[in-house]
Amino acid sequence: MIPVELVGVRVEIPANTPMMLLREQTGQHRLLPIYIRSVEAAAIHDAIDGTEPPRPLTHDLFIDVLDELGSTLEKVLITDCRDHTFYAELHLMTGEMSSVVSSRPSDAVALALRCEAPIFVDDDLLNVAGHLPPADEAEQAEDIIDEFKDFIDQVSPDDFATE
Repeated sequence: MIPVELVGVRVEIPANTPMMLLREQTGQHRLLPIYIRSVEAAAIHDAIDGTEPPRPLTHDLFIDVLDELGSTLEKVLITDCRDHTFYAELHLMTGEMSSVVSSRPSDAVALALRCEAPIFVDDDLLNVAGHLPPADEAEQAEDIIDEFKDFIDQVSPDDFATE
């Protein structure tokens, strides 16, 4: 398991597809981009900003349920990528009992941010899917965050309506 941190969420142009970007905390600081849906991108952004809705949204509700059950999110592990789909696990602790729950990486990261739980990536996965950062990494990270903020400012609830 390799510890990673969330660099930010950005919108890939021209497809207008949100993506979260994770970075290896030590070593080569490899990057792991994972495409996500707009709803999860907004949930991650809210967690980064510390935005608290007037009523709990899905990720907030999950945290409330964990608290009520006396459970904690110990860590998140991004485990695999098959057919361009990433997989993750929530590692929970209730008393002395541990359990693992399958999750989408975007939901897992949104929860980890709210709980301040560490995020890890499987070694083999990062070796296969990780990318070395460009030379101007700090500048690029700021650009990513700025792009996502622009996306959030322009998105409306109608963008998520189903036909």
